[in-house]
Amino acid sequence: MLRGYEIAGNKIVESEQTPSPIMVYINPEEAEKRHLVDELRIDEHTLASALDPDELSRLEFEPDHIALIYKRPRNYSGKDQLLFKVASSGAFLFKGRLIIVRTDDAPLFDGKSFTRVQLISEVMLKLIFRSISHFVEHLKVFNLITDELEQKINTAMENKYLLNLFTLEKSLVYYLNSINSNGALIEKLKYNASKIGFTVEEQELLDDLIIENSQCYRQAEIQSNILASLMDARASIVSNNLNVLMKTLNLITIGIMVPTLVVSVFSMNVPIPGEGHVLSFWGILALALASVGGMMALWKRIRR
Repeated sequence: MLRGYEIAGNKIVESEQTPSPIMVYINPEEAEKRHLVDELRIDEHTLASALDPDELSRLEFEPDHIALIYKRPRNYSGKDQLLFKVASSGAFLFKGRLIIVRTDDAPLFDGKSFTRVQLISEVMLKLIFRSISHFVEHLKVFNLITDELEQKINTAMENKYLLNLFTLEKSLVYYLNSINSNGALIEKLKYNASKIGFTVEEQELLDDLIIENSQCYRQAEIQSNILASLMDARASIVSNNLNVLMKTLNLITIGIMVPTLVVSVFSMNVPIPGEGHVLSFWGILALALASVGGMMALWKRIRR
């Protein structure tokens, strides 16, 4: 799928030009890939990297353009079962034109950062800024989900919520790797700012990107460390809850067995003392109730 955009009134709007100053290829088909490789001279391996979720961020210089691969979080779906995934995107900056390649059709130019844009190269940098903001938004969601799971674990006696925490911890590892990879990319952009031709304002934006990405990485690292350090304690809570339940069930079982034993003894088909007495039934019932009372007293003493 191909969409065209242009900068009008310092905003990015859809364009009907062919080709447009900003062209977005969403999960390009084979014909579109051939167009990008054969006519626009985009390296085939670099193009494949833009669609590979396991590819690391990097910057490459080509004769007539620069190629940028950066990491971003994928939009979460309920089918993912609390597994937050990352994806790669490619930005290819030509003279007066920007080609963007991504795998999914998600809002691209939303957010406060795109309310004022002047240059094509600035759009490329703000795409990275939008990616960092997206990571930060997901980290806030991580925190809310973790708090909710912790409350459920306090009373849980199964591994369901604990496994959800393991899934979140796995997601944080992917996020940390992606954020760190983006940080190396931004540093390389800063180092080659004069070679690329960034303006003073764009170089200041690069400084802001370095700060924002560093803060995002520290936030993800703190959440990952807290989640990992408390995982054993949460597993112990689930195990302890199960032990308490089993202890209670065992006491209830014993409490039922004792009066059952009393009644069973007097129900045997053999001569027993007092079998002809008029109060035999009430005596046996009293013994059964007394055994129940004795077990309850013993239970309270054990629980002190």
